[in-house]
Amino acid sequence: MNLDRSVLTFAGTMVLVSVALGHFVSPWWLLLTAWVGIMLFQSGITGFCPMAYVFKILGIKPGNAFK
Repeated sequence: MNLDRSVLTFAGTMVLVSVALGHFVSPWWLLLTAWVGIMLFQSGITGFCPMAYVFKILGIKPGNAFK
């Protein structure tokens, strides 16, 4: 798996987990969904994604998004 797919998979997982926690545990967990959305928005505008940086440090190879 390359860097792009890793970031998208992580973001999608975090959204699904936070929605489930928001439904079953507390609606406050939906703030995690909002945070993921904000981070995706800022990375689309600035080109910097903190999670991509972490994955890069962990040694995941770079790739082209949606390829």
